[in-house]
Amino acid sequence: MPELPEVETTRRGLEPLLTGQRIRTAVIRNRALRQPVPRQLPRLVAGATIRTLARRGKYLLIDCGAGTLILHLGMSGRLWVADGATPVTAHDHFDLVLENGTVVRLRDPRRFGLVLWQAGDPLAHALLAGIGPEPLSVEFDGAWLHSATRKRSAAIKQVLMDGHVVAGLGNIYANEALFRAGIHPRTAARRLSRERCALVARKICETLELALVAGGSTLRDYVASDGQAGYFQHQFMVYDRAGEPCYRCGTAIKGIRQGQRSTFYCPACQRR
Repeated sequence: MPELPEVETTRRGLEPLLTGQRIRTAVIRNRALRQPVPRQLPRLVAGATIRTLARRGKYLLIDCGAGTLILHLGMSGRLWVADGATPVTAHDHFDLVLENGTVVRLRDPRRFGLVLWQAGDPLAHALLAGIGPEPLSVEFDGAWLHSATRKRSAAIKQVLMDGHVVAGLGNIYANEALFRAGIHPRTAARRLSRERCALVARKICETLELALVAGGSTLRDYVASDGQAGYFQHQFMVYDRAGEPCYRCGTAIKGIRQGQRSTFYCPACQRR
């Protein structure tokens, strides 16, 4: 958390405000994120014009011409738009300051986020090079998922969390998609037929599209770039609902741990 819908919502909010704008400088208040923020970043971005804002998995890519800012929101981060008069808090670690006075600020209480720089092709960066297909792209479908799971004996829920299989899906949306597909999260990935892989892929796309319409999910810290909370959490079918009745059949939702992450499912609706 934030996962793909939250990062994409952030990108869509920032894109019209940043594209074509000239950068004045960057302000680094704390380099000690998951990886150190490059010391030379203010010099690298000063005077650059932002060409595009893109997303790869859970990473935001700000194309500055000579290089790309790569940002990740970690577990608790948010990127939001401020101005020079907005007070700075203890968790506001990084500002991107535009010539027009707009400030894009990274607030990250747990400091698991990233602010990095990549000269040349950003997709060549080690963090991005091995990421799988985007789930809302034509490259991701049932055929891809079937091929990618043939040698995977791990549970399908854990395989869907692997960014090499599908980019940026995240825990919340893997839970929700498997419920919508009627697939038990502990089912071995390689046991899924072509038809069931096609169903899972389709439900992943449907779930993400619903989440994007809702502006993502706000559980703790996440808000969009304009400060608005997402509201997909009000549409959760299973996530974080252990012990509550299934909306479809009334059976109590179960909660388990898989790969140190919480999994939620309906034991009646997700038997296979």
